[in-house]
Amino acid sequence: MATPVVPPKKKRIGVMTSGGDSQGMNGVVRSVVRTTIHMGCEAYAIYEGYDGLVQAGDLIKEMHWDDVRGYLSRGGTLIGTKRCMEFYERPGRLTAAKNMVEKGIDALIICGGDGSLTGADMFRAEWPGLLEELVSKGQLTRAQVEPYQHLNICGLVGSIDNDMSGTDATIGCYSSLERICEMVDAVFDTAASHKRGFVIEVMGRHCGWLALMASIATGADYVFIPEKPPSEGWEEEMCEIVTSHRKLGKRRTIIIISEGAQDTDLNKITADQVVKVLSDQLKLDTRKTVLGHTQRGGLPSFYDRWLSTLQGVEAVNAILDATPDTPSPVITIRENKIERSNLQECVALTKSVAEAIKQKDFNKAMQLRDVEFKEYFDSYKLTTSTDRVKMRLPEEKRLRIAIIHVGAPAGGMNPATRAAVAYCLSRGHTPIAIHNGFPGLQRHHDDKPIGSVRTIEWIDVDPWVNEGGSELGTNRGLPSEDLPQTAHCFKLYKFDALFLIGGFEAFTAASEIRKGRDKYPAFRIPLLVLPATVSNNVPGTEYSLGSDTCLNTLIGFCDAIRQSASASRRRVFVIETQGGKSGYLATMAGLSIGALAVYIPEEGINIHMLSRDIEFLRENFKYDKGASRAGKIILRNETASDVYTTQVVADMIKEEARGRFESRAAVPGHYQQGGKPSPMDRIRAQRMAIKCMQFLEETFAGKSKDEVAANKLSAAVIGVQGSEVVFSAMGGEDGLEAMETDWKLRRPLNEFWRPLKATVDILSGRPKDSDCCEECGKLLSGTPLKSVPHGPRVRAASIGQPLTAVVSYGQ
Repeated sequence: MATPVVPPKKKRIGVMTSGGDSQGMNGVVRSVVRTTIHMGCEAYAIYEGYDGLVQAGDLIKEMHWDDVRGYLSRGGTLIGTKRCMEFYERPGRLTAAKNMVEKGIDALIICGGDGSLTGADMFRAEWPGLLEELVSKGQLTRAQVEPYQHLNICGLVGSIDNDMSGTDATIGCYSSLERICEMVDAVFDTAASHKRGFVIEVMGRHCGWLALMASIATGADYVFIPEKPPSEGWEEEMCEIVTSHRKLGKRRTIIIISEGAQDTDLNKITADQVVKVLSDQLKLDTRKTVLGHTQRGGLPSFYDRWLSTLQGVEAVNAILDATPDTPSPVITIRENKIERSNLQECVALTKSVAEAIKQKDFNKAMQLRDVEFKEYFDSYKLTTSTDRVKMRLPEEKRLRIAIIHVGAPAGGMNPATRAAVAYCLSRGHTPIAIHNGFPGLQRHHDDKPIGSVRTIEWIDVDPWVNEGGSELGTNRGLPSEDLPQTAHCFKLYKFDALFLIGGFEAFTAASEIRKGRDKYPAFRIPLLVLPATVSNNVPGTEYSLGSDTCLNTLIGFCDAIRQSASASRRRVFVIETQGGKSGYLATMAGLSIGALAVYIPEEGINIHMLSRDIEFLRENFKYDKGASRAGKIILRNETASDVYTTQVVADMIKEEARGRFESRAAVPGHYQQGGKPSPMDRIRAQRMAIKCMQFLEETFAGKSKDEVAANKLSAAVIGVQGSEVVFSAMGGEDGLEAMETDWKLRRPLNEFWRPLKATVDILSGRPKDSDCCEECGKLLSGTPLKSVPHGPRVRAASIGQPLTAVVSYGQ
């Protein structure tokens, strides 16, 4: 008799959240659980952090596919977090090791702060010794520990403070920043009404990221952070800045202070002290507001859902790639690129910041945070002090820089303009606003100038820090509509540079002007495009201003719709997104809300695709029985198909449901473009706009028109590409226009986000084309249906037949 083949034991991966909670932790758990199952492994959740490892019992549970349904949109951590003093001691870690071996878990993914991740790395280092001790004490046998000789761990940084060095952002920091900005925005009106001052205290005992970014995003007059304490006499400096802003006509004063604020002698600076200085020295009616733990609460933002999802996927891959010799990784992000970094090195770097502060080496502390942090601080200082004569360039280096908005409105246009104007004034350049786009410029007549071209002052743009849309006015008009008149106006107003903020139309406008240089010498000036469009379809960048704002608005809409769908238990919503011929918005929104399917123009829609998805819905609802709030969302880009419109898709689903479930269509339309810019769009607008002004200043100041035209970067796009911010030339054989632009479809030829579409499908459990019959769309025999409640694997008996009830739980 043949010996039965014993299948190899599946790898078991545990996931836990530890330390302070942060928005996005639940997204990590969902992503890790579903990716683990997709990769053929078993997922376990350790509840209550390290306490769950020590106490075990019901605190370590196997997780199935549907156990994490709805996690993406929830704040805090649904598997809990708790301080565990036992784990700090070796006996506690010994117990934890014993519990893990008994549960068969040989890999851990931990989402927490530097303390939690340090504890995890120490646990891994001690692991072999802990196993030997358990065997020697008779608590485990040699046979029991043999399969678990190596413990692999991977860290993800969950922290609202963004206090881990080596990464641009931690999970939860942007959601927390959003709470702060909402509250500061809310006091703007009352502050201006009464000409009051407000001192707002935010979290950050050891890291000033929240305070600094909130100051940039809200246009605060002064900021206190622990890494860069104010110099002696800060009271006078603060009062001088506040007074100068008041003289310019500003009616409100906002001071933001980190809870860890201190002076250069490490003496604590409190919000009450700041209030007293403003009240006593300036006689300013000043109030204090402490935001407290509201900063930890609320729904996760789009960015934190996106980040937690992709980092969770990468963490599982890192675990599966690891060998016994692989250093413990931590998943980080640089600009737009998810990376694996050395956990010990990142933790050591983080601790060195605290040590530098303790040693009063504040310049080192700023450098150790990361280059971006110092860059943001420097740009903030530039834009709050525009009247410092010593910062201005000599006359021959000063430029007349025209600023124009082109295309549809996008969140971030106004903050970018504000930052550019403030920088220009601080350096002695002349900022010139072109109102109502190129049509506004072209309507100028020498005998009757209409005033669409005007120099602009700091007080004109300062209130724009949190304004959506376009205060300059924007439209899709192009220079080619009247190129001679456009050139005449360039010459008339003596533009030395043109700064275009907008989407694909801004890119097209710069291209038209560049190509017209031979005929019109007035066009031989630097042309710089800062992408700003909800569609994020400008060549040369992976991020456009306004796309984050749009996605936040869109997921808020989808969350509300899902509530309706889930409340009815048996409803599908087909939601139409904007984006033109680019599926970016639909794909990213689908990733961050857990959409069942996403239809994009790059793939189109066909009858087989719809048949497959309808069959998948039928089986989902058949086995779900409405018991687990199974509302579904499908996202469809507005141009995905001319035939299969949003309403048609919804009607087809409703017809094929045969009464088992309902279907509705929803179109948010231009609602996606409205509202205040998100904090990310505000702070990136400032950073990118100032980089653009510095680039113009350093590269072209003092150069002749011929020298400008000969420089390939005289027509360029600033953009995020992978882990860098770069300037890319538009013209030339290897420029963006020739090599990276699909002019017909108005999008980049190589869209960086396309691989993420597969991740959306994997995490929704959506079957692939290969899982379905090409003739009828039915799920093929042997296809797992992962989204059935409690995660059973259900197999169809044969093509065309319904899925059988042959259910094998836990496999």
